Amino acid sequence: MSGPCSCPANGASTMKVVILCGGYGTRIRDVSEHIPKPMLNIGRRPILWHVMKYYAHWGYNEFILCLGYKGHVIKDYFLNYEANSNDFTITLGTNKSIVYHNEHAESDWKITLAETGVDSMTGARLRRVQKYLAGQESFMLTYGDGVGDIDIGKLVEFHLSHDKAMTVTGVRPPGRFGELMINNSTSMATEFNEKPQTAGGIISGGFFVCRKEIFDYIDGSENVVLEQTPMRKLANSGQMMVHLHEGFWHPMDTNRDYQMLNGLCEAADAPWMVWDK
Repeated sequence: MSGPCSCPANGASTMKVVILCGGYGTRIRDVSEHIPKPMLNIGRRPILWHVMKYYAHWGYNEFILCLGYKGHVIKDYFLNYEANSNDFTITLGTNKSIVYHNEHAESDWKITLAETGVDSMTGARLRRVQKYLAGQESFMLTYGDGVGDIDIGKLVEFHLSHDKAMTVTGVRPPGRFGELMINNSTSMATEFNEKPQTAGGIISGGFFVCRKEIFDYIDGSENVVLEQTPMRKLANSGQMMVHLHEGFWHPMDTNRDYQMLNGLCEAADAPWMVWDK
C-alpha cells in the first residue's frame, strides 16, 4: 500500500467522511451490551477511532458521525477526549481553568456528532446528515465497525475519474454481505443483492465515495436501508462503480471477529494500523 494522500487532486482533500455508527449491533451483544458496537475496543481504542485514524492518515480529518443506539457514549468519548488523552492541570473554584500539558496526534480532527434516530435505517441516517454536506460535490461514506488497508488515494482518484453517483469498494470476504455483480471491462456495477445466501465473488466492503446526487435515490422514510432499494437503483441505472481491493478488509460483526481483530492488534500485525508503521 502506498503512503498517505498528502495532496489529493481536484479538491478531494476537502471531502468529509460520513460514518454510520448508530446500529444496535445485535450479533455482537455477547461481547458487550452496554456500549454501541463502534465503541468496542481494538487494543486500547474503539474500532470507530481506528476507522477515523485510518482516514486521517490519508489526509481526511473532517468527520460526520451518524449516531443512534447509545449515541451518548460516543458523544461522551469525544467530549472527554482531551482530558483522557493528555496530562492536564485543573484549577477548581471560581476561577476554574484547565491547562493541557501536551498534544495528542488527533488535534486537527473536526467531528460533527449528529443524532440520526435510534431506530433509523442506514439510508435515513445518511439523509439526515445531508445538511452537514452542503457544498460537497463528493464525500466519503463508511461504517464504524470495519477496518482494512484500502488505498484511499487510489479510491478517490478512481471516483474522480468518472461521473457516477457512487463508488463502492469491492472486497472478497465471507459471503454474508451485499454481493456486487460487475462488468469487468468497465468496472461498473450491474446488480446489487444484499446479504445473499452464498457469494460468488466480490462483495461490498463499504468505504464508499459518493456524489451529492446519491440523495436523489434516498427517500425521506425512516425505514429506507441504503444497501437495499437505493443501491439496487444505483446499480440498475449504471450509477455505481466498483473499486476493487484485494488486500485486507474485515468487519467486526461477531465475537469471533472481535477476537480476531484484537489478536492482530496484540501481535502488532494489524494491516490497517499504518500510523504505527
